[in-house]
Amino acid sequence: MQLSRAATGASLLSLCLILLLSSATDAHNITKILAQHPEFSTFNHYLTLTHLAPEINRRETITVCAVDNAGMAELLSKQLSIFAIKNVLSLHILLDYFGAKKLHQITNGTALAATMFQATGSAPGSAGFVNITDLKGGKVGFGAEDNDGTLDASYVKSVKEIPYNISVIQISKILPSPVAEAPTPGPAEQNLTALMTKKGCKIFADLLIASGALTTFQSNLVGGLTVFCPLDDPMKEFMPKYKNLTADGKIALLSYHGEPIYQSMDMLKSNNGLTNTLATEGAKYQFTVQNDGEVVTLKTKIVTAKVIGTVIDEDPLAIFTINKVLLPKELFKASLSPTPAPAPAPEADADSPKGEKATSAPEPFSPEGEPADQTADDKSGSVRSNGGRWVTVILGVWLGAYLLA
Repeated sequence: MQLSRAATGASLLSLCLILLLSSATDAHNITKILAQHPEFSTFNHYLTLTHLAPEINRRETITVCAVDNAGMAELLSKQLSIFAIKNVLSLHILLDYFGAKKLHQITNGTALAATMFQATGSAPGSAGFVNITDLKGGKVGFGAEDNDGTLDASYVKSVKEIPYNISVIQISKILPSPVAEAPTPGPAEQNLTALMTKKGCKIFADLLIASGALTTFQSNLVGGLTVFCPLDDPMKEFMPKYKNLTADGKIALLSYHGEPIYQSMDMLKSNNGLTNTLATEGAKYQFTVQNDGEVVTLKTKIVTAKVIGTVIDEDPLAIFTINKVLLPKELFKASLSPTPAPAPAPEADADSPKGEKATSAPEPFSPEGEPADQTADDKSGSVRSNGGRWVTVILGVWLGAYLLA
């Protein structure tokens, strides 16, 4: 009986491990997929150059409408900026799964698909949508919705399908789109403080200028920049404390609200853990990004702020509004974490025959230590969290089968 249970448990554990390993293969890499097809080398190159490839890889359900080198040559001949090219290619990334079979089984013969261009918020109205129509004779047409509904391109073939994760298909040519091809200002041309002021962060924007911290933010624009901008109301409440900081302290605090990389909202929702800031020195001036479903929070050892709005989210620049000022412990641990009053002496345990004292209360939180909801596990991010859930599932299935055997 014991041998049978052991054999059953071992078999089920092996099966669970196989399922776990096979699930890991569901993750896709668009660069590697296209690298197996030299005719898409230019398209593949520009997905990397525009930072669209990582965005595609992070999506769980996606369709990439690839265009061969000849089609890309036609696009490049228009001499668009790299930012406009990104918009055009974003229009070829559909936020749904369209395999070869589904393309020929579209309900009512036509569908309007949202694209990554539409998801950026840069496409007004229906400009970020693509019309897909099942035509007669087994053909499928594609057209940008802002191009008068013209079906400029047609389906050629399926390149790679991982149902219902990613579908890479070839279409005959680049989809013309006046909105996507419109001149797009480069990051160096973006007026950071003007963008913040328009979205309710005027006080923070003014402080960047007055302190000289704006220079640090602007110098990171080309390589990538993410700013977490406190709204005016929390900034008003914080101003008395801000005025007490030294000149260097003010710059450090403001720089603490910026990251030297581009992080889209989708990236913030998936990349949990400690992050460096524009003020980071070694392990100092870091905070933790943590998400709970659609809610993203930023945790220092003193305060937790919530991301509540988007000012701009276009690679390489993202600016988000937050509901609190981020307070680094390096500047505020003394003033914001006063020493608590000593705990009262424990009473004697009436039930103890020797009148022993009850166990003493736990020591209060030290500003040098980690708060209860911010542990070392934060560094591992969502990968460790997902791994933990898989391990729990596997052990639960194995134990249940073992006990029932």
